[in-house]
Amino acid sequence: METPIQTKIKITTKSRTLLADTLTPVTVFLNVRDHFTDPVLLESNDFRSKEDCHSMIGLDRLGLFQVQAGQVKVELHHEAPSFQPVVDTETVPRALYDFMQQYDITYEEDYHGFNGLFGHTGFDAVQYFDTLKFDPEKRKMDIPDIRYAFYRFVLVFDHFKDELHILENIPEGEISQMDRIVTLIRSRKLATHPFWLEGEERSNLTDEEFMELVTLGKKHCQLGDVFQIVFARQFAQSFRGDDFQVYRVLRSINPSPYLFYFDCGSYRIFGSSPETQMAIHNKVAQVNPIAGTYRRSGDKIEDAQRAHELTKDPKENAEHIMLVDLARNDLGRHATNVKVQSLKDIQFFSHVIHLVSKVTGELGPTTNPIQVFGDTFPAGTLSGAPKYKAMELIDRYENQNRSFYGGALGFIDFKGDMNQAIVIRSFLSWNNTLYSQAGAGIVAASVEEKELQEVNNKLGALKKALIEAEKI
Repeated sequence: METPIQTKIKITTKSRTLLADTLTPVTVFLNVRDHFTDPVLLESNDFRSKEDCHSMIGLDRLGLFQVQAGQVKVELHHEAPSFQPVVDTETVPRALYDFMQQYDITYEEDYHGFNGLFGHTGFDAVQYFDTLKFDPEKRKMDIPDIRYAFYRFVLVFDHFKDELHILENIPEGEISQMDRIVTLIRSRKLATHPFWLEGEERSNLTDEEFMELVTLGKKHCQLGDVFQIVFARQFAQSFRGDDFQVYRVLRSINPSPYLFYFDCGSYRIFGSSPETQMAIHNKVAQVNPIAGTYRRSGDKIEDAQRAHELTKDPKENAEHIMLVDLARNDLGRHATNVKVQSLKDIQFFSHVIHLVSKVTGELGPTTNPIQVFGDTFPAGTLSGAPKYKAMELIDRYENQNRSFYGGALGFIDFKGDMNQAIVIRSFLSWNNTLYSQAGAGIVAASVEEKELQEVNNKLGALKKALIEAEKI
């Protein structure tokens, strides 16, 4: 077994700002994605304040932290990979925090923006944060459970000011490539390619089999094993061509606070998620439980009526309150002064109406933010309550691992701030197949047919995006 490298990696960081009134994250990403390794794109259509209106692109991987099959793998720039076995629930949070500390960064200019890691954490990674063990025979999608990368270039769009901040991390002994990236950004040669579907859509469950899962979930709620459990169903669609076309359509028809396209080489994860897994800013951690769902009608007056009915629905409200309590308990493990800042706000999305709350907690000066992230992972809205028992039942009854679905994706900066979206309303692109998945929160009062319909409602935008992507 190799031991993790402890030598500090010296990085000199340059920055430059461009006027971005004629640039968009999508056009820039199309200009640069073929020139650098593992390009990633994070966008937002949630411009409620100037602090929220940023999009980011990461290009040219310099370092990698990855966990798969119980092994932590660390790659530093021009160094041989190091490996470490996961021996307990503290191994991964400590190892990821240590990985971030290995970079010794000197800023040449006065820069106050983002610099750090981009990556994702799959649902199955809960086994590294808790004592749960899932059935390895059900592991159908064997992508990394955790993967975070450090990049040479970080492009930050400030949509409030119409500015593009270019950050370049330059390893010791190397020269700047700033002029090259600026030339590529200003290029008008967009690399787009067609997309088309092949064959019929497939699912790991029939309608009847999913409704049988709902019946099993209701039984365990009635027995008192859980108050609520989330069972999910996956769909698969073969394709040819450029799956970025699907992302382009999805961001248009389902604008969401979190839009993302992560190219991880052998696979890609992209989507339009409405829900925060974990956000930390200035030592304040935030979780936003979303639970309680009604389908939108497309008519403004009718949707207002449905929103009013949602606020009065006893089943949907009970489900929501359970998950707010779960968020409070999870945050309380390593945070203090935990508060419910807002409760059951109504929010409208392209195909559904949701109840949304906001729960916060304060972190101490020495608290490891990765540990706090692990405390709340996965979201109760994707597992159930009590969470541990719900996940045991999910592993027992679902016929395959969840992999990307229900995990988290986003960034962690070197100051300890982070913003992670729950990976829902999303695709995994792997082996020329697009996988999508959705679940329903099941309680004792659930109705099988309604829970099946809820899954279909949640996937409506994704199914539409597949069809429309063939036309562009």
